[in-house]
Amino acid sequence: MKLINTGKKKAADAPEKAKNVLNNDSKFAIVEGYKIARTNLVFSLTALNSNCVAVTSWSKGEGKSTATVNLAISFAKMGKRVLLIDTDLRRPNLHNLLKLKNESGVSDVIGQFNDFETAVHRDVIPCLDVLSSGAIPPNPSELLASSYFAELVERAKQVYDYVIMDTPPLGVVADTLTMKDLVGGYVLVVREKVTSHGDIERALQSVQLADSKVLGFLKVGCEMRSKRYGRKNNYGYNYGGTYYRY
Repeated sequence: MKLINTGKKKAADAPEKAKNVLNNDSKFAIVEGYKIARTNLVFSLTALNSNCVAVTSWSKGEGKSTATVNLAISFAKMGKRVLLIDTDLRRPNLHNLLKLKNESGVSDVIGQFNDFETAVHRDVIPCLDVLSSGAIPPNPSELLASSYFAELVERAKQVYDYVIMDTPPLGVVADTLTMKDLVGGYVLVVREKVTSHGDIERALQSVQLADSKVLGFLKVGCEMRSKRYGRKNNYGYNYGGTYYRY
């Protein structure tokens, strides 16, 4: 299946923009794209008897965190209780994207500097709670591989209908694959004209070698064009989602 073009220079490592987070003014095509992703993912998780998924990418700057936030928002729109967890302990992506006030998060809870009830951001939108990454620790890999983090996630899976984790890029650090036993699988974010086929192959190999699975691809940064009516539609956009089941 052809996903993307190759041969383009990688995107700059620029902060993701809050304006790309889904809201009441988001274009119809973008909202529908995430609904399709949500529907396919619900079926995949149900088949795996899991309610937890990790979202990742191969490299930085591919729009992974924004895509994760939008996917979580789409799940919350169903009226399900959703917890979004930022497990990239080196970069506080979700804290900046969602403009969260409380800086406590995963690292503080695991390090027992704060408790879950105090650290979690309640109802960022209706039905969506968020646990940000927290203070940047000196040993993020060890924290994410610890029994304390596993206990945090298992507790969340019992309390929430869905747990969605924003994880570090696979090609940058090994943290993401340490969570494989906690999740039903991974959604891989790929960016049009940025992510190469080689990147996708390396990501798939990494997940497969860890004895886990990629549930699907979420392609972002694409321009939507429709030939159904013989002309371009009105839904061209700089950031959107198309989901491919794997």
